[in-house]
Amino acid sequence: MFTGIVQGTAVVEAVSDNVGIRSIVLRFAPGFCEDLQVGASVSVNGVCLTATSIMDAVRSTFDVAVQSLAVTTLDDIELGESVNVERAAKEGAENGGHILSGHVDFKTPILEVVEIESNKRVRFQLPEDFRGYIFRKGYVAIDGCSLTVSHCDKRAGWFEVWLIPETRRVTIMDGKAEGAYVNIEIERQTQVIVDTVRDSVDRALGSLQPLLYSILEQRGVLLEDLLRLPSFREAPAEPAKLPASIPSNISTEDLDPE
Repeated sequence: MFTGIVQGTAVVEAVSDNVGIRSIVLRFAPGFCEDLQVGASVSVNGVCLTATSIMDAVRSTFDVAVQSLAVTTLDDIELGESVNVERAAKEGAENGGHILSGHVDFKTPILEVVEIESNKRVRFQLPEDFRGYIFRKGYVAIDGCSLTVSHCDKRAGWFEVWLIPETRRVTIMDGKAEGAYVNIEIERQTQVIVDTVRDSVDRALGSLQPLLYSILEQRGVLLEDLLRLPSFREAPAEPAKLPASIPSNISTEDLDPE
């Protein structure tokens, strides 16, 4: 488990490919590898990797499986490249971010970078299959960084985050430009809520389910737009639920199969 509070960066010193496995050697800042043992987990650009050897006080080797290469940016990693790193969270330690598994859901390109004073606003492409899980003020992990979604347009297929000076200083995010790809892990609690509500709606509607989705699509509404998800960075809110009334831009007559 990780927190999304990146502890620093490491440099790729070697990359070697074998059958079904890519091995990488990382050089860390002094002190990062203290007590690190073979078999320990380290988040590398948001990907949970297992240490396979401890070479010395600042260098360790990690293996990347084929599935991880297919889904993440580690498929294109290069010598000399810097990566975000975080040690696995210890029980009872403070969590200033949110719980991460290190299981990346997809990689996506940066669409726009705008620098505003000492901050940056960064826009990312949002694939259709994951649009239901990204919400304004919700969590998202980008290259292992726990960040807050500042705005999103699900129909246009993008979302934005802001990078504060500390994030720019500690992580590799400040060096990312338009067109660069990043790893994304969606927030699991959000995923559970959305999937549970969606399944409940599907079961309740039965044969009317295709009709409802068709009507929502025609009206430019997503099912997830009807949910009231809790804001995980704020005080606990009411559990997610469907609204008591149908949105004003959907007529009750549209739901009559006759």
